Order: sequence, then C-alpha cells, then structure tokens
Amino acid sequence: MISRLFGSKEAAPAKGVVGLDARLAKLEEEAQSATPGYKGLPLNKAGDFALRDGDRALALEYYGRAIDTFLEDQQREAARGVANKLIRVHPEAVRTLCTLTWLDLGARHMATALLHLRDYVAAVKRVEQNQLAGDQIFEMARVAPQSEFLQAAADALDALDLGGLATEVRGWAASGGSPGVLEDDDELAAACLFFAVKTNTRSSGSSGR
Repeated sequence: MISRLFGSKEAAPAKGVVGLDARLAKLEEEAQSATPGYKGLPLNKAGDFALRDGDRALALEYYGRAIDTFLEDQQREAARGVANKLIRVHPEAVRTLCTLTWLDLGARHMATALLHLRDYVAAVKRVEQNQLAGDQIFEMARVAPQSEFLQAAADALDALDLGGLATEVRGWAASGGSPGVLEDDDELAAACLFFAVKTNTRSSGSSGR
C-alpha cells in the first residue's frame, strides 16, 4: 500500500477548475466505494492533484482526511506516509505533528519521535494550546518505555510551562517508567494508535491538520 502513496505516474490534471473538480469528484466516489484499508488512497491522491493545481488549502484538507481515514482503518504506516507529506507542505501543522509523534512512539522510532515532539511543542506554543498539548505529551510519557523519551517529554512540558507534569514525568524516568508503562511492542503500538486516532477530535490539543 505504501508504494501506491507516492510516485504515481498518472498525468497531472489539466489546468482549470473544471478539470480539477471532475477529478476530485471521481476520487471522492472511489474513496466511498473502496474497501477498508484502501479508503485513504483516493483522498491522498486528491491532495496531490489539488497541490499540483496550486490549491494548497484544499490539498491540506485532503491529506488530513487521508490521514484520519488510514488511522481509523489501522493503517499506521500509510497514515505516517501522508502525515510526513503534509508536514513538508505545512511544517507547523499542530495536529499532524501530534499524530506523527504518537505513531513514531508506537513504532519505537525514537529519533523521529524526538524530532516530531520538538516540532510539536514549537508549533503548539505559537497557537497557545499549552495545556491541551501538555495532556497529550503526558499521556505519551505515561505509556513510553524509553527513558530518553521520558526525559524529552519532561523538557517539553517545562517548555509549555507545565512544571508539575514535568516533575511527575521526571519521577517516572528515575523509577524506570510510569505505573502504566507498556513494554510489550504490540501493546505499545495499539495504545499509540488509539491515541493517534483520538487526535482527530478537537479535544486533542490541536486546532487542525
């Protein structure tokens, strides 16, 4: 599935609103009729076409829908692929950075998890959603088995002026993890996917993809 997300050889849509609209309408129909696991593919392609046509806002909307659809279908890597594409177009997309951090944590991709956590905090501070984002980061620290991530999460919470939460997370790091730490790979991946799906909601600490 991942190989189908990128590098399509299909010709770019003809210039003009009518051509793009017709193409997008067809892709919407394909998304509606696709089997579970594949519904995000037409939405991702629609984002590509919108971006080529110069409609960045529409492209971001389609990429966001593709991410959400892949997450709901438990297609972690497909969701990650589109999310990384969206971040290249819009590096300050708060909700997508949150989603990527969850997916990286669940896959134990520590280097990228730390990078996305850093970028998430920077983006959140610009939109002043510190407490809501702090709740997300605290949950990440609660399940994370890696001391390196716990230390970074504590620093992130300090950067968001959430010193109480930061102190608690540092305590977890010193004691080998929180009471709810998930050491099992499958359990960690499932929990992180659950929280990544929840970033679809407005209560996730993000104002949009």
